[in-house]
Parts: sequence; C-alpha cells; structure tokens
Amino acid sequence: MSRAPAVAGVLAATGRGVADLTRWLATLFSRSLQVRIVVLTVVLTLVAIFGVGTYMTQVIARGLFESKLSVVSDQTNTYVAQVESVAAEDDLGEALTVQLQSMFSRSPSPLRSISLEPRDANSSVLPLTVLDTVQGSPRVEELPEDFRQQVSESVTDQQRYTSISLAEGEETPGLVVAQPLSVPGAGQFDLYVIADLSEEQATLDFVTRAAAVAGVVLVVLVGAVGLLVSRLVVTPVRTGSEVAREIADGDLDRRMPVPGRDELSQLAQSFNDMADSMQEQILRMERLSVLQRQFVSDVSHELRTPLTTIHIASDMLYESRDEFDASARRSAELLNSQVDRFEQLLGDLLEISRYDAGAAELVVHPHDLREIVTGVVETVMVVADRSGTQVRVHAPTAPVMAELDRVRVTRVVRNLVVNAIEHGDGRPLDIHLASNAEAAAVSVRDHGVGMSTEHVEHVFDRFWRADPSRKRTLGGSGLGLAIALEDAHLHGGWLQAWGELGEGSCFRLTIPRRHGQAITTSPLPLPPADAAPRAALVAGPTSSDGSVRIQTGSIPIVVDVSAEEQGARTGQEDERDG
Repeated sequence: MSRAPAVAGVLAATGRGVADLTRWLATLFSRSLQVRIVVLTVVLTLVAIFGVGTYMTQVIARGLFESKLSVVSDQTNTYVAQVESVAAEDDLGEALTVQLQSMFSRSPSPLRSISLEPRDANSSVLPLTVLDTVQGSPRVEELPEDFRQQVSESVTDQQRYTSISLAEGEETPGLVVAQPLSVPGAGQFDLYVIADLSEEQATLDFVTRAAAVAGVVLVVLVGAVGLLVSRLVVTPVRTGSEVAREIADGDLDRRMPVPGRDELSQLAQSFNDMADSMQEQILRMERLSVLQRQFVSDVSHELRTPLTTIHIASDMLYESRDEFDASARRSAELLNSQVDRFEQLLGDLLEISRYDAGAAELVVHPHDLREIVTGVVETVMVVADRSGTQVRVHAPTAPVMAELDRVRVTRVVRNLVVNAIEHGDGRPLDIHLASNAEAAAVSVRDHGVGMSTEHVEHVFDRFWRADPSRKRTLGGSGLGLAIALEDAHLHGGWLQAWGELGEGSCFRLTIPRRHGQAITTSPLPLPPADAAPRAALVAGPTSSDGSVRIQTGSIPIVVDVSAEEQGARTGQEDERDG
C-alpha cells in the first residue's frame, strides 16, 4: 500500500517533465527559423527515403519471388516429365519413390519436399513424399484448402502456385508449385514441389538493412546541409534583427557587417544605407526640433517684458473705461480680454517649452482629490450656469488621497471640466472620483456632441481643435490637453479619452496614490459605464485595466451618503466582484 503513492508521484513527475519538454520544443520550433528549416528538411527527407525505400523493397521482393518462381516452375515441368516416364512395373510405388528421391537430391535449388498425391482415393499407389529430414516441410494436407482445391480442378500442364510459411510461428518463407500429371498404369496424380525462399529472404533483408543504413546516413547529411544552409541564411537575418533592435533603442551608429558581395551582403549594404539615411533624417529633425523649441522658448521669454507693459496699460484703460464713450469703452474691454488670452497662450507656450527641455518638475504632497475637484467646480460655476450646464460630482465620502502636484492636477481637472462645458451643449456634466489600492482617478463625462474616431485620435495633439468654428466661452490656445497629458505623464499616470458622436465624451485621469508607484488598473472604467456596449476607440496609453475594450457595470458612485450606507454598498460591490 505504501508504494502506490510513490509510484503515482513518479508518474505525475514524469508526465510534467514530458509536458514541459513538449512545450519547450514547441516554443523552440515556433521561435527559431533555423530549427524549423532543419526539422522540416529532416522530416521531408525521412518521408522521401521511407517512400522510395518501401517502393524499392517491394520491387526487389517481387523480382526475387518471380525469379524463384520461374526456376521452380521449370523444375516442376522437368519433374512431371520424369515421373510420367516411369515404366509400369510390379512395384510402381517403389519406382516412384526412387524417382522422387533422385529428383530431390539432384535439385539445383534448395527444396523442402516433393510430394505425389493420387487423385483417385482407390489408387494402388499411396501418397508419396520426399522431404528435408533436417529442416522439415509442411505436408500436403497442411497446405491451404482453397489452394489444394484449385490444384485438384486443374488440367494437365496447368500449374498452380502459392507462397506459404514453412515453419509455424516463424517467418520462413516458402513457395509451393503444383501440377497435374498422368502415370501410365496408375492414373492421375498431383505433383507438389515446396521450395525454400530463405536465401531470397536473406538477400531482401540485406538490401533492406543497407537501404536503412544509407537512409540514416543520408538524413544526417541532409540535416547537416540544412543546418549549414540555414546558418548561412539565418545568421545575417539574426544579425540584422539585433542591429535593427539596437537602432530602435537609440544606437543610431550601429551597422550590419558586409562580408562579401552575394545577395545577403547586398541586403546588409542596403540596410546600412537605409540606416545612414534614417540617421541623417533623425539628426536633422532633432536639430530642427531643438531650434524650434529654442525659438519658442526665446520668443516666449522675450515677449514676457513687453506683454507685462501692455498688460499694465490695458488694466489702466480697463479701470478707466467708464470715462470713455461707448466705442472706446468697448475697445478697452476687448483689449483687456485679448491681452489676458495672449498671456494665457504665452504661459502655455512656456510650459510646453519646459516639458520639451525636460525642465518640468513636480512639487508632490498628499492631497485629497475631492478638494481639488470641488475648487475647480466652484471657479467654473459662473460659466456653467451661463451655458445651462448642471455639474454633478460623484465622490465617496472618504478622502481620495494621493501624492500629487496640486497646481498641475488642478490645471488638468480645470481643463477637462472647461472643455466638457464648452462641448456639452448645456447637458448635465458628471465628474466621478474613485480610488483603489494603487491609483486614484477622476473622470469627466459630458453628454454633448461627442467625438468621432478621427477626433479621438488627435485629441491630445498640440494646437488641434475638433471644431475651430465653435464659439468658445473661455478662450483657449489649443495646448490645454497636450499640457494636461504631459502633467499626467509627469505624475507617472494616464490621461485617456473616449468619445462617440451623439453620445458625448469622457476623459479619465489616473495617477498613482504614492509618487513613483507603477499603476496597472484604474478604479474608473473607460469607456464609461453608461456608454453603449459597442467597440470604441480610447486615446491615451494602453493599460491592462480594459481601457481599450468595452466595460459594463456600474461605477462606484456615492453622493452624500452616511458611513453605514457606504459600508453596505462597498460590501455589495465586493460580493459582486467576487
């Protein structure tokens, strides 16, 4: 009883080992072109050798059999003539026995037996058999019944033959040739000649072994040739793949070796020429990009001083506007608003230039996202009331804490809320807050015109607007979402967008709760839970939380509920998720 679990454990371990080996071989076959070439070459060679070897073996076996059959058939004809020439004597049985022994001993090919069977059961001559006393031979009555029936129905000079096994339970082939004859004074007889095919079988076995050895040698040689050829082809390909990977990682000076002048060397040279051209273009674009960033930064800084002077002057004119006539008063108001807008654009340009230069820094402290969202909502309430937009904040009663830069996150949330008001067509605006163990999130959902697939693809591009002709209440530079995306990345988080024409849009900001922590999921769904269940495009970094596929189910919304209600709802959600 104690050995059974041990045996079962050994069998289970063996099964796991075989499964692991199978998976490893499958992985190696699927990932290595060289292995596939060698394996396929060897397999196809084995199939070809097996097919050709089988055909040749059958042809040789048939040739040996037919050659032996021809020899034994000629002998049988000779034996029939000799038996029929025996003169009728008083002791005919003795004479026939002597004749059979003489034929058997003088046979040019190895025989097992010669038998003479009378067709008449009342014949004066009994059945006679001369056989090899050492190896033995099957008797006539042991031959197949259908064969003996055919022989008995045969006419003079008509031969019948069949192949048999000479020893029961052994693979010793034999050949039986039978022919009717007539003995003067004794009547009709059937002559059975049983020949030994051991020599032919030995020849066939030798040929088979030789073909098998030749096949093994050929498979090894073909496998070696396949390995050599595959190495000649795969090695440059593998080198090219490694060089391309290093170039993609930023090593633009990496090149492929060009060892000769063959096709692969020409391919390597073409690859190097392409890499040279790409490096030149990339360096040129980098220089242009540096010059562009430097230009924007210089212009932005240079405009700061005159803009400050203009702003002071416009403020003075704006404060004194009541002393002007209607036309001058309107001009002062327009001047003041446009200077504010110009200053905002200049600030955005400076912020973008800091990101491009890698000079942007975070000032991280623990903050409650609810306070940030509440503050933003209060600042835009006047604009929301003017457009008839109802802003609804859905937040848990517990703080949504995260380590963040309050100024930058406030700017992101304000940008998202302002955009939602601008494009919401006066319909309700929903702001959701939630958190999980690793991340905190804010989603801003409007139910306005929405966005097409093209809009979603370009929504974070600089200076891009979905509808430039739309009347804007709060101005805008076209850099707001681009800066918001940079702010999210600077926090190590995500800013993702979803939209459908006629169904509105949703922007989701997800940041880690602890600065520097990697996030893999967001506590809020995107597309939003109230979106139609169909395929939708989501812009922003790909994440493992389902942001690139439809998610259904309710999102965690708690608005001004008691702690008891909050605990009950959390327990229901945990039970549903479980």
